[in-house]
Amino acid sequence: MITGALRQTGRLFALAAEVGRAIFRRPFQFREFIEQFWFLASVTILPAALVSIPFGAVIALQVGSLTQQLGAQSFTGGASVLAVVQQASPLIVALLISGAGGSAICADLGSRTIREELDAMEVMGVSPVQRLVVPRVLAAMGVAVLLNGLVSVVGVLGGYFFNVYLQDGTPGAYLSSFSSLAQLPDLYVSELKALVFGFIAGIVAAYRGLNPRGGPKGVGDAVNQSVVITFLLLFFVNMVMTGVYLQIVPPKGG
Repeated sequence: MITGALRQTGRLFALAAEVGRAIFRRPFQFREFIEQFWFLASVTILPAALVSIPFGAVIALQVGSLTQQLGAQSFTGGASVLAVVQQASPLIVALLISGAGGSAICADLGSRTIREELDAMEVMGVSPVQRLVVPRVLAAMGVAVLLNGLVSVVGVLGGYFFNVYLQDGTPGAYLSSFSSLAQLPDLYVSELKALVFGFIAGIVAAYRGLNPRGGPKGVGDAVNQSVVITFLLLFFVNMVMTGVYLQIVPPKGG
């Protein structure tokens, strides 16, 4: 079991390296990239906006309740906004990209694999990675970065509404605490997380789609496995990136 897991991990990293090299090869499949970008955006924009509102509200309510108990209610805005921008927004985007877009990518590539379309492409001298995988991975990365901005804005607005109108907070205190605690690197690391998470979601979905087992049933199993594996990797990578960021970038005013 351990040997098999290590072998699968090595193949996953090999696919990631091959995609990284194929990105700079020509010709670039621009039309395929646009089609996949539009598809991923269309299936994730509305769910992301709807999910980010309760996320921002829950964070604002919880942080507001805690700061009220500590007598530091004026810092509610900054704390809740940092939590939304740094942690909640990239994770929401990553889960939606992997759950909605990644599963579709895996199912598409898996169905092509069991129909032997990819073998036919290789016989004709066409690289399936460059032709099919690279545009999908780049589309997942691009949609993740843009969607992260949308989720951050909607989540912050939702937290602002619930803090001001439900917890009797003041708009001035919310905004001033945000400006006193937040800094541009917080947004940079959020976008970097979204970019990395989109790459991971695309690579895992493509890998499982290229390696299904047992015909159509194997494609369904590969879709489920890709979502679960992506979730586990995302939470681990998020922990590592957050730890590195907190060590490199000092808090504002620190």
